[in-house]
Amino acid sequence: MLNRFLKGTFLACTFSLCFISVAFCQDNISYIDPLIGNVGQLLQPTRPTVQLPNQMIRMFPVRTDYMDDQISSFPLIIVSHRLGEAFSMMPFSGPVTHASWKQKMTYDHDLEITRPWYYSTYLVDDETTVEFTPGKKVGIYQFEFAKTAQSKSLLFDVYNPGNSEWNFISDNAVTAVETYHDDIKVYMYGTFNFKGVAGVIKENKLTDGHTITGVRSKSWITFPSSVTGKIIFKYAISYVSPEQAKKNYENELSKTDFETLKQSAELSWQKVMGQIKVEGGTAAQKRSFYSALYRCYERMVDIREDKKYYSGFDKKIHESDRPFYVDDWTWDTYLALHPLRTILNPTQEEDMLNSYVNMYDQSGWMPTFPVLFGDHACMNGFHSSVMFLDGYRKGLRNFDAAKAYEGMYKNGTKATMLPWRNGPKCSLDDIYLTKGYFPALKIGEKETVELVHPFEKRQSVAVTLGAGYDDWAVSQMAKELGKNSDMQEFEKRAYNYKNLWNPKYQLFIPKDEQGKWIDIDPKFDGGKGGRDYYDENNGWTYLWQVQQDIKGLVQLVGGKPAFEDKLDQLFREPLGRSKQDLWEKFPDATGLVGQYSMGNEPSFHIPYLYNFTNSPWKTQKRIRFLLDVWFKDNIFGIPGDEDGGGMSAFVVFSSMGFYPVTPGIPVYTIGSPVFKKTTIDLPNGKKFTVIADKCSVINKYIQSAMFDGKPLNTPWFTHEQLTAGGTLELKMGPKPNKSWGAGSEYIYVRK
Repeated sequence: MLNRFLKGTFLACTFSLCFISVAFCQDNISYIDPLIGNVGQLLQPTRPTVQLPNQMIRMFPVRTDYMDDQISSFPLIIVSHRLGEAFSMMPFSGPVTHASWKQKMTYDHDLEITRPWYYSTYLVDDETTVEFTPGKKVGIYQFEFAKTAQSKSLLFDVYNPGNSEWNFISDNAVTAVETYHDDIKVYMYGTFNFKGVAGVIKENKLTDGHTITGVRSKSWITFPSSVTGKIIFKYAISYVSPEQAKKNYENELSKTDFETLKQSAELSWQKVMGQIKVEGGTAAQKRSFYSALYRCYERMVDIREDKKYYSGFDKKIHESDRPFYVDDWTWDTYLALHPLRTILNPTQEEDMLNSYVNMYDQSGWMPTFPVLFGDHACMNGFHSSVMFLDGYRKGLRNFDAAKAYEGMYKNGTKATMLPWRNGPKCSLDDIYLTKGYFPALKIGEKETVELVHPFEKRQSVAVTLGAGYDDWAVSQMAKELGKNSDMQEFEKRAYNYKNLWNPKYQLFIPKDEQGKWIDIDPKFDGGKGGRDYYDENNGWTYLWQVQQDIKGLVQLVGGKPAFEDKLDQLFREPLGRSKQDLWEKFPDATGLVGQYSMGNEPSFHIPYLYNFTNSPWKTQKRIRFLLDVWFKDNIFGIPGDEDGGGMSAFVVFSSMGFYPVTPGIPVYTIGSPVFKKTTIDLPNGKKFTVIADKCSVINKYIQSAMFDGKPLNTPWFTHEQLTAGGTLELKMGPKPNKSWGAGSEYIYVRK
C-alpha cells in the first residue's frame, strides 16, 4: 500500500494532475490515505470519500469495494454516509444505445489517485481520464477522452426511484431534480465548457435534440469530435430549490476553475490536519493517525445553503444564521468522535448540538441517528443525552440547554427503547421503567409485541445497559440545571445494570417479564448477532458497558484484583468454536483478541479499564498491541465498520496517548502515546502537548509522568487541564513500571 501511495504521488507530480512541492510533501496531509480500510474484514469497508471537512458535497466512485476493478458510475453527491447517492454520471466514448447505461468502466488501481480534496482515475477500456474536486455545495468533474474516441459523451441517470427530471436548458447547461427517500427533492444546476447535443431516453426511445425537458431518468450530452482538451462539468446541489442550486453555483463556481477549487479544498484539509502536529513515530503510524483524523471530518455535514436549510424532521425550509448539521450515527460517534470535537473545534460541536435541539423542536423527539430525511431508527439507546452532558460539562453553552434537556427527559420517559424503532413507548418500556430492566424472551419463545423489529429483536441486555448510561446522563444534566427531583429519578436508573448481574455466570444475563433468569450461553446464544439479548456482540463485550459507574462495576465483579483478572480473561478467553461458526452468527465481532472485539464500538473503552485496577501498565500494553495489530496503514487497516469517524476517533485519541472513558465526565485516562511529541493547537490560542520521552515501538511503558512540571501519579487528567494549555510529560521505557498509577482512585468532583 505504501508503494502504491508513493507511486500515485509520483504519477500525480509527473503528469501534472496535482502540484506538490517538496515542502508540501512534508505536510501532515501527505500522510492521509483514503484507501485505508477500503476492504472490510467481514462487513462494511471504508469509502475513499472526497469532500471538504464536514461539508455537504461528498463523492466516491460507485463500485462493489476496492477489490472491484469496475466502476459503475460517478455520483454528483453522496447524500448520506451509507444511505444513498443522487445524480449518476459516466463518460462514454462509443455510440449511445440503450445498453450504454448498463456498461461498467474498467480502471487500473495503480493509476487511481485518491486524496481527500481530489480524485482521478484512468478508465482503461475507453482510455478516458476522470478527475473530480469538491466545494461546499458544488463540484467539478474533468474528462479527458482519447483522441481516437468515436464520440465524447456524458451519460446521466438517477439512483433513486421516483419522479426525476433532467432539463437541458441550453446546449451547455443542465438542471435536474432527483427524488430521494420518497419525498425529498435534490436539485442540481450545471454547465459544460463546450457546447454539445443533448439526448434522452423517453418512452423507451432515444431522442436527440438541443433543448429537452421533462425527462424522467436517463439522458446524455455528446460533444463534437473536434473538441480538444478536457471537458469540464461544473455543478451545484441544493436541497432547498432549483433557484438555490443556481445561486450555490454562482456563489462558489462563477469565478472559479478546477485548479483553484482544488487548491482551496486542499488548503481546507491542510488547516484541519495541521491542528495536531506529531513528532517521532514511524511513517506507518503517521499514515494511520492522519488517515484516521481525516475520517473524523467525514461527518456530520453542514447542509445550510445561503442561510437556509431543508429539514427532514418537519419537511420544511428554515432560515438560520447558524450551520445545520445532519448525518450522525450516535451509537458510534458519542464515544470518541464528539468528545474529540469538543477539543478541536468546540464552536462546531456547539453548532452540531444546536442542530440536535432544532431537530427535537421540529420533530418532537431528540434524534438518535439524524440524517437528511429525519431520524433514522437504528441501533439502540438515546446517546445524544451523553453528548449534551459531555459538551455542557466541558463548557459548551451556545445551544439551548433547557430545550436540549426537555428532549432528553422526553426520550427518557416517553420514547420506546426498542432497537431500530422510533416513537412512543410500549409495554416493554413500561417494564423497564417499573422493574429496572428490559425483558427478554426465552430461547425459541415467540415474540408477542408487534413493535419489536423482526430481525433486530429486543436486545434486552444491551438496551438495559445502554439505557443506564443514558439515564445517568439525564440525571447529571438535571443536576447541572438544578432539577433535583429529576436528578433523583434518573439517578436510580443509572444503577439498573445491577438488576441483570448474574453471580453464577459473572456476566450480565437476561431476565424474562417475571424476573426469572433466562438460561443461555452468553458467548453464543441469542440469534444472529446475539440480538435477542445483546447487540452485534456477546455477553463478554457487554460485561463492561457501565461507563457511568466503573467503581460500582469493579465492586460488582469482586474488587480490583478480580476485576483485573476478568479483564485478563477477556483477552484470553477462547472462542469455544471455530471462527467460521462464530462469524456466521457474529459478523460484527471482528478484530478479535480472545473475546475482545476491536472491530465494534462497545469495546473501545475496555482496554483502558486496567487504569481502574492496580495494573495501569496493562492498558499501555493492550493499547499499543491493538493499534499495531488492527490498524495497519493498508486497505485492510480498519478492523470493523468505520461509521463516519466513530472508530477512527479511537485511533486518534489512542495514538495521542489518552482517551475519554466516560463521556459526560470531563476526564481523560492515559494510555501509551505512539509519538514522541504531540501538539494540539487549541481554538483558544493555547497548545496542549504530550511529550513521550524515548517513546518507540519497544518503549511503550510509562516509567514516570509529570503534568505542567509537577509529578503525576494517577493515569488521568482533566479537560480543564487540557484546554488550559497543559503539558503531559511521560518517560517511556521497554519494561513496565508496575507501580506507576497503581492503586489510585478515580474521582470526578464537580466544582
